[in-house]
Amino acid sequence: MHDTSRLSGKVALITGGGGGIGAATARQFCAEGAAVMLVDADADALASTAADIVRLQPQARVGIFQADVADEQQAVAAVTATIGDYGQLDILVNNAAMRNYSALADATPQEWQAIVAVNLIGTSNYCKAALPELRRSGKGAIVNVSSCYAETGRKGMGLYDTTKAGMLAMTRTLAFEEADHGVRANAVCPGSTLTDFHIGRAKASGKSVDLLKTQRQDTSLLGRWADPREIAWPILWLASDEASFITGTTLMVDGGLSIM
Repeated sequence: MHDTSRLSGKVALITGGGGGIGAATARQFCAEGAAVMLVDADADALASTAADIVRLQPQARVGIFQADVADEQQAVAAVTATIGDYGQLDILVNNAAMRNYSALADATPQEWQAIVAVNLIGTSNYCKAALPELRRSGKGAIVNVSSCYAETGRKGMGLYDTTKAGMLAMTRTLAFEEADHGVRANAVCPGSTLTDFHIGRAKASGKSVDLLKTQRQDTSLLGRWADPREIAWPILWLASDEASFITGTTLMVDGGLSIM
């Protein structure tokens, strides 16, 4: 893999880093010169992703920290571990997420509490824990991974989409509150992205991956799934100094779904 230096000297923490968009982002960040701390609840996924990065990029600096993002104390510990390993923190990517498939009319308070704990409180936990270090960086950047459905809406995933919309409001407020501290906050809204999560669900239901790949032709103008790297590249750009005059922005990375 060709190494460049868009994030040379930077340190990033990525939640949900064990797979999918988080893992793809970690690979791109490392390739661009950053040291990366991966946080995920799945220890095996963390170890596999870190090993894969080092195999492809022997000089990569990548650490792992197992944590439930809903746990505030673990968020503080993850940031402390990052500083202990790399001495600084410049970039936070809030990518960890929980899904729920209940209709709004059927969702229980317990379901709401569980998904809010991860998607909103989890994001808040890592922002709060990381902000002192991001401020110290002088050019800190937060990228929150929301969803195109935070903007467009659909049926069947109202709890998920509501929390993802909340992330956009949080991002805008962070942009206002942190501008004086030199910290930028932006959000990306991915469309249908072919991650291991979707592949695993397809296999569990007896559906072939080839068939799965044909089933998102009506959810983007481009008529296909996104590769996780196609979400990681915009995250990389927003995290880099190339986006130094961009804050409070929501970037739709959805193949045009939001204008259909």
